[in-house]
Amino acid sequence: MKLVFSLKIVYTSCGSSVFLEALPLEPARSYHLARKVLFHLRTRLTHISERSSLCGNVLREMACFIASRSERIPMKIAHIAPPWLALPPKDYGGTETMLYHLVEEQVAQGHDVTVLAPGDARTSAQLVSFFPRSLIATGVPWQGHLKAYYHLSKSVEYIKHHDFDVVHTHLSSSADMYLFPLMASLATPHVMTLHSRFPFDRVQSWAGDADEYYMEWASSVPMVVISEQVRAQRTPSLTIVDVVHHGVPMAHYQPTVKLSEPFFVWLGRFTPEKGPHLAIEASKKAGVPLVLAGTVDRHLQESVAYFEQEIQPHLDHEQITYIGPVDMKQKVDVLSRARGLLNPIQWEEPFGMVMIEAMAVGCPVIAFDRGAASEIVAHRKSGFLVEGVNEMVQCIGRINEIDRVAVRAHVEQHFTAHAMTEKYTRVYKKIIASSRGKHAFGRSSSQVAPLALTFVKTNESLLMP
Repeated sequence: MKLVFSLKIVYTSCGSSVFLEALPLEPARSYHLARKVLFHLRTRLTHISERSSLCGNVLREMACFIASRSERIPMKIAHIAPPWLALPPKDYGGTETMLYHLVEEQVAQGHDVTVLAPGDARTSAQLVSFFPRSLIATGVPWQGHLKAYYHLSKSVEYIKHHDFDVVHTHLSSSADMYLFPLMASLATPHVMTLHSRFPFDRVQSWAGDADEYYMEWASSVPMVVISEQVRAQRTPSLTIVDVVHHGVPMAHYQPTVKLSEPFFVWLGRFTPEKGPHLAIEASKKAGVPLVLAGTVDRHLQESVAYFEQEIQPHLDHEQITYIGPVDMKQKVDVLSRARGLLNPIQWEEPFGMVMIEAMAVGCPVIAFDRGAASEIVAHRKSGFLVEGVNEMVQCIGRINEIDRVAVRAHVEQHFTAHAMTEKYTRVYKKIIASSRGKHAFGRSSSQVAPLALTFVKTNESLLMP
């Protein structure tokens, strides 16, 4: 079978120019047909394009044609998920929760999505796995990078041999830094979401200087950050193309009760920067019960020591109660029943997924005004922004001033999975358009095996085997 593209060849004093005309097919068929040939040229025929202005012009015109059609055609999207936690996470995992919601919404909107993740992922997209279970679930500590590198390397190799419009990667922990050199030679347009903060070369209290070496590759990668606060404090070498807040599917966050109960809740990972010890202090001063829910990272001795020394002595199962990790259903229920979420963060948190999850079920948030909290919580409308424990205590007493219906409406207006996905779609189109010229010739000829090809040039058509 031969693929036929109508060409118009115009000879000028400066040489010949080649224009690809629209095929006599409906937009979807012509789009996918053109993209197949473009992928074939990029990956198999680069050695010819480097010597042939005709082939080079064909590549560019086909790329333009595809970009013009992509306004109306679903995209082929590949996500490389971090391999540490399942998708969606069993209990805690802000990056994995966001990625799960994004993928599900992209599939719902009709995009062709492939997720490269461990085999315990649950997704409506096509799943490609290189080992059966996520790393933390199998007892691999965060410092054990070898299997993580294997996952990332195999994922990039898979993408190089398949046709995608865009690749979306996620920088959340230090092992994800390997993506920068691994993706450097990839011809497919690529965007990365920065979920945490630099530096990534750190283990507990120790920090190294490897981040600056990785900037050799990282500085050219289009990067999405998850709050304006991160963009304002950005690493100078990064290429930040947009800010996209996380979002949640409102249908999954339906309040389970009409009236809240007397307790407040803290939910997250037990580390000093998350501030559960301050939530306990504020609850005791305000004389209200507090439910703690979340995970203790048993792979990090500092986290275990913190929980045993700063949290456990306060657990009396009356005023201060710890209910352990919670899954999605349990999380929605405890947030629905709580009078409010206490979030006394002790660091410049890039986002704060738990805050929009709480507000999605109508649970007001009282948060320290640090990091991205002011972008998420509408002061006196969906909760309170405070400067310390004493102000948190005061606002605990004012929690009934907040209308829970208005709290949920705040998320519906600003933080839905649909809105997040639409913003990422715009980012993808921007990245594809900007990479059109850069990657018109595909990968270097050293990466592909030579292939004999005969072009038949006429005023009518270009025939390809």
